[in-house]
Amino acid sequence: MYDLIGDIHGHADELVQLLELLGYEKVQGTYRHPDRKVIFLGDFIDRGPQIRQVLETVRPMVEAGHALAVMGNHELNALAYHTKDQDSPGEHLRRRIPKNEKQHKATLDQLSPQELRSHLEWFRTLPMWLDLDGLRAVHACWDDRAINQIADAQKNHGGITTDFLHSACRKGKSLFSPVEVVLKGKEGKLPDGASFQDKDGHVRTEIRTRWYLAPDGHSYRTYALQSDEIACELKLDEAVVAAAVPYPTTAKPVFVGHYWLSAQRPELLADNVACLDFSVAKGGFLCAYRWNGEQKLSNENFVWAGAQNGGSQ
Repeated sequence: MYDLIGDIHGHADELVQLLELLGYEKVQGTYRHPDRKVIFLGDFIDRGPQIRQVLETVRPMVEAGHALAVMGNHELNALAYHTKDQDSPGEHLRRRIPKNEKQHKATLDQLSPQELRSHLEWFRTLPMWLDLDGLRAVHACWDDRAINQIADAQKNHGGITTDFLHSACRKGKSLFSPVEVVLKGKEGKLPDGASFQDKDGHVRTEIRTRWYLAPDGHSYRTYALQSDEIACELKLDEAVVAAAVPYPTTAKPVFVGHYWLSAQRPELLADNVACLDFSVAKGGFLCAYRWNGEQKLSNENFVWAGAQNGGSQ
């Protein structure tokens, strides 16, 4: 059985606290459990003060077989930030603009060049999703069409190669949209003149949608994820409705991170959809779900640690 853990973002103290709450013990330098495994949902780096310690905890668990992990958008961003753009000499796939430099600064400050190179190579080995017996894990959104496109491309490229990154990280290329969906979720463009400010202070003109729900009858306010609150009661544009592929209620439970939710205690998004990102890097808590094989998920199976709650349910 599995314990799924959301976005850590360099918060090693909370990670250790959570692992211990879940019954993992450090043996010969690596956390393990006698009969369970962790599934990490990505976003190990950036923002937090203990990025090295997080990677020194997570990576050995994965490499020793005590955990699985999927890639987050911050791992992909790091690969793009450090990959030269073959079509634009002197540039990188993720441009060195102030916004991107600020987002990645904590990682650059805390890791030596040698450490960074090693971890970047490890990031290339991470799958973008897991489809296991009884459950699924992905950083932001489960979408069969996008996943199939990425899977075909990885076969053709032989994994997350430099050529793959060029196709995945440049607007207009064939993999850009499917990778955005899987690692960042689906977005819906707001009506002209409408916008909101996200948790990082950036002005947004698109909402992150509740991709797991059918859009019928929703307004922009009700179809936006909680982290993208906007007081817009207009009906959804046809393009937003057309892009929706609701997650079937009979499908395997799927676990995601990414969405910077905030709450006093975690709650499910749907009976078979759970988000485990509760903003540990913004004063929230690090969240896990203890999965025991159930198809219908339960709020009773959340466990969390961190500044806001300091423990589990």
